Amino acid sequence: MGKYYYLVAGLPNITFDGGKPPYTVSGFKAELANHLTNADMRLLDILFLKVDNKNLLQQLQHSDYDMETEGKITVEELNVLISGLQKVIDGKKARDKFIAETKEEDYDEDNQPPPLPRPFKNKNKRLPPYFPAFAKTYLESLESEEETVIPWEDRLASMYYAYAMKRSNAFIASWFELNLNINNIYTALTCRKYKFDRANYIVGDTAISQQLRTSNARDFELGETLTYLPSVVRIAEETDLLQREWKTDQFKWEWLTEQIYVKVFDIESVMTYLLKLEMMERWSGFDKTAGEKVFRQMVGGMKKGSNSTLEEFKRNNKK
Repeated sequence: MGKYYYLVAGLPNITFDGGKPPYTVSGFKAELANHLTNADMRLLDILFLKVDNKNLLQQLQHSDYDMETEGKITVEELNVLISGLQKVIDGKKARDKFIAETKEEDYDEDNQPPPLPRPFKNKNKRLPPYFPAFAKTYLESLESEEETVIPWEDRLASMYYAYAMKRSNAFIASWFELNLNINNIYTALTCRKYKFDRANYIVGDTAISQQLRTSNARDFELGETLTYLPSVVRIAEETDLLQREWKTDQFKWEWLTEQIYVKVFDIESVMTYLLKLEMMERWSGFDKTAGEKVFRQMVGGMKKGSNSTLEEFKRNNKK
């Protein structure tokens, strides 16, 4: 990893106050390509795989989806992946159908079950390794009548976080662990409030995720493990959804600031600046429906009866 003295020293100061960012995220990323090493650019790309995640899910759900242009994975690459996996699934389906509908005594040299299709092997190294696994799970679910409890967005995010948390860069691993923990704490508190089964909605395979699924203690027995738990719980108690989202980003902003005290000119400082720019850019165009959207994402998919819960929540929180 390189040192970026002149780059970091020349960056304008930014604050979390709702002001307009000095750069757009896309513009700043493009400029960084002229300064960062190839290895550091690959680290930076991990932070923004969420755009490609969105494109993957949308392409699975809507083949005519107009993809986000800021992603690095092309529609052609996604279609090769999806069609390859679908071919295997269709082949297995055809074989199972033949076996189910044909008696063994009717088998002869010319009437045999179709051969099992070869497993799809992803040869595209540009695709994150969790892409084929997620796409396969999604496509197989279309052939099943099993009800999907956890929203697909959350499933994909969980796989994304797990991938990022295994990277060698400690900052990236910690950042994604923080986001996973915050999201899961909010989900656990929402489940507790509305008496949903937490085990069905907490994502991730970490020890903290498991604790949030199973513990009935007020602090989920995480008070000593997560020093920021009280702060996150206080934010979760905010009834104004827009304010809660604002306070969440403010908390993340402060967390990011604390991470770079000893790495002022390292890639971690550049990544922190870019993540902060992203927050500023998002808030500069925020609208009042965003807070409600956040709540829907947390509660909307939990149970069929959750629509009435959401309506009650909205009635109780009208301005």
